Amino acid sequence: MAAVSQTLEFERPLVELEQKLVELKRLASGSPQSAVDFDGEIRRLEKKAQKLQREIFQDLTRWQVVLLSRHPRRPYTLDYVARLFTDYCELRGDRSFADDQSIVGGFARLDGAPVLVLGHQKGRNTKENVVRNFGMPRPEGYRKARRLMELAARFGRPIVTFIDTPGAYPGIDAEARGQAQAIAECLETMARLPVPIVAIVVGEGGSGGALALGVANRVLMLEHSTYSVIAPESCSAILYRDASHAEKAAESLKLTARDMATFGIIDELIPECPGGAHRDPQATAQAIGGGIRKHLALLSKMSAADLLKQRYEKFRVLGALSESSTP
Repeated sequence: MAAVSQTLEFERPLVELEQKLVELKRLASGSPQSAVDFDGEIRRLEKKAQKLQREIFQDLTRWQVVLLSRHPRRPYTLDYVARLFTDYCELRGDRSFADDQSIVGGFARLDGAPVLVLGHQKGRNTKENVVRNFGMPRPEGYRKARRLMELAARFGRPIVTFIDTPGAYPGIDAEARGQAQAIAECLETMARLPVPIVAIVVGEGGSGGALALGVANRVLMLEHSTYSVIAPESCSAILYRDASHAEKAAESLKLTARDMATFGIIDELIPECPGGAHRDPQATAQAIGGGIRKHLALLSKMSAADLLKQRYEKFRVLGALSESSTP
């Protein structure tokens, strides 16, 4: 029942069918003499499950992608760090106020090469989410990120960031400690770092809280992740004075990875395993690892001056301005 309780409504029919299949296989393995009697039914259910999975996930709405990007069993930054990197050594604190655990980072090795890995981190349960502040960093989190990125630049280490946040924490205490300034300083720091930077949106990419780790030479996105200036619920509350129109707002925001690829905002869309990253975290990590390796190999051939120039030009051309001819 735990799997069902962590299931999105649109994927529930598939999960329930898969549970029936698991139960049937269990019965077959527990009764070898009648296993043959179950074979036909097992094959029929497997084909039905594969067909249902294709039907559900081949044409998701933007709101369904939003829900999938927030899936409670979706892999987070530390899940990918454990699968992709070795010798990870976490570094804590902003050397000013505190250690914000909604952002994690440290030095590690990718295929033996030293890199700095940095990213937002959510929790798996209520207790962890309180510690991680539901993946919403306070100013000290961004100041920690800035400190670590400057340290990586000092030692000439490439930087890999994982983006997964609904946005920066909007509380009064965060504003009092300079939330906007901390984010702005992160943006400014990333813009001038003379080392290769690869950013990957692995879940939610919400507003400036996400962009603070996203000023990179290469920006990648998982297939069922989102990247937007505002969450659909907040957009709905502003436009329609009612957060219940979030689904409509999501369609207007065009915030999916496919939308970002169409607009030229990201450099690569990384396919997820069938049914979403949470169904096979290892395969998803391998796909992300392939993207990181490919882009770091290309960026490593560029000089510091070229890296800075490429990063600057990349963000200068984003967006388009059209002037109306109507007086």
